[in-house]
Amino acid sequence: MNLNGKKIAILATDGFEESELRVPQEALEKAGAITEIVSLEIGDIKSWVNGSWGKTYKVDQTLSSTTTSEYDALLLPGGVINPDLLRRNEEAVKFVRAFFAEHKPVAAICHGPQILIDAEVVKHRTMTSFISIRKDLENAGAKWIDQEVVCDAGLVTSRTPQDLNAFVAKMIEEFSEGKHKKQLLER
Repeated sequence: MNLNGKKIAILATDGFEESELRVPQEALEKAGAITEIVSLEIGDIKSWVNGSWGKTYKVDQTLSSTTTSEYDALLLPGGVINPDLLRRNEEAVKFVRAFFAEHKPVAAICHGPQILIDAEVVKHRTMTSFISIRKDLENAGAKWIDQEVVCDAGLVTSRTPQDLNAFVAKMIEEFSEGKHKKQLLER
């Protein structure tokens, strides 16, 4: 799959699962995409690896310095801390919601789908995630299934870093297809 000319936003902040950002980012860039880490503040954000802080990653854009119109798709890495911080930030929630309003593909792994709950875009969607947020997704109206990767009209979700190969392959396929008519705010 060729992503030449596609620009992908990676929304993350401190506490993201390192492999869930690094592996998809490297695959996207290898496929020809331009990726930008979008975060709450300029500077660096810290990854989380095996229960402690890992490498830092440079923030390319802040939410206040960019808009969704600059991007073709959105990647939401997980980690326990990262999505919890993002979902409490209204600017981050609006940023995520706008990708659905614009019918753009979104990929979220592990705990990443938590922000989708706050963006109110999971109702009537078939999804997967880390097991501990299953009930949260179901309570928000999603149909949760235990599968390594699930795709629902441009929304790609996976459970854990062990599912990264399947997640990355499906993410690249959906991102290369572009906008999806059924990728909506409400279904």
